[in-house]
Amino acid sequence: MTAPPSKRGRRDTPSPGATSVAIIGAGRGGTALMEIFANDPLVQIVGVAEVVPDAPGLDLARQLKIPITQDYRQLLTMEHVDLIIDVSGDPDVWKFLQDFHRMGVTAIGGASAKFMWELIEARIRATAEIEKTLNKYQSLYRLYVKETGAAVTDERTRIACEIHDGFVQILAGVNFKLDLCQQLIRKNPRASLATLKESKAQLKLAIQEARQVIFNLRPLHYDKMDLIPGLTNYFASYQTQTHIATKFTVTGDEQILFPRTKIFLFRIIQEALSNVEKHAKADRVAIKLDIGPDRLRVTIADNGVGFDMEAVLRDPEKWDHFGIKGILERTRLVGGEGRVESKPGKGTKVVVDVPMGNKEEIHNGED
Repeated sequence: MTAPPSKRGRRDTPSPGATSVAIIGAGRGGTALMEIFANDPLVQIVGVAEVVPDAPGLDLARQLKIPITQDYRQLLTMEHVDLIIDVSGDPDVWKFLQDFHRMGVTAIGGASAKFMWELIEARIRATAEIEKTLNKYQSLYRLYVKETGAAVTDERTRIACEIHDGFVQILAGVNFKLDLCQQLIRKNPRASLATLKESKAQLKLAIQEARQVIFNLRPLHYDKMDLIPGLTNYFASYQTQTHIATKFTVTGDEQILFPRTKIFLFRIIQEALSNVEKHAKADRVAIKLDIGPDRLRVTIADNGVGFDMEAVLRDPEKWDHFGIKGILERTRLVGGEGRVESKPGKGTKVVVDVPMGNKEEIHNGED
């Protein structure tokens, strides 16, 4: 059941056009009726009758300032009443109402009243579920915006460092050698030729660096969005740069994955391997990707120094430092769950599980 509706004072005289309703019974049925009618401007609840002192709807009736009585017959004598709804479940009460006749007053009870409050209660539950789902997606959206902004900043910083420390440095060296070559071309042609060869070799290296920067910006080919080839290229480059042996195995067909999921998976794996390079002191890492009809699982395991997982979880600064938070948050954004297993001297394992469900849900940014 949802939280009680907002408080409002009782009107001594019903608003023009409003239906004045009296409710007999403050159990589940009466509570459901009060919850839905209290926020309806076309309905005024003028009284509630209940003989059980601790009935669940009595607190709500008091909160809404609805008159309460133990004798349902008092409701029948009220000046302003158009409709009496009996949800007490007492057959004697309903029999009495069936024999009751008063101009302009309608009584509903028995199976009809039960159907009415059950239908209303189902509507309340459905509304609560919708609100719960909306809150869930709003939370995910806020996390997505936060994570996306942080990811963009991190990527810009990382790529700027790559360009400055690699590509720009190489070009600066080439520029220096070409200046030297210009000076030597007449005085020492042989030395000038050697310098040109060195410049050419450095330019070739600069081209490789530029291609790597472009690949890091666009790890997946956006015309095809191929995850497996993108990961394969990334692992080859990672192994060359870090000297960490990288083993990659995959089962299943990536075609069942949405493009947004592929991008997030790539970034999760990229961040996990970045943590291996920065913290693990490992010389081997294994990445396993299992794509099934019901579940997607990624496992990244290294043979590094590991760490005390319980101590890290107790310390938010260490939590961020080891990159765990980013991995788990990205996993949530694709509707999955992640966990990190590690012990000192035993390496670290990152496991990401994403239920495929109805061929992936809205978490992935697809309808």
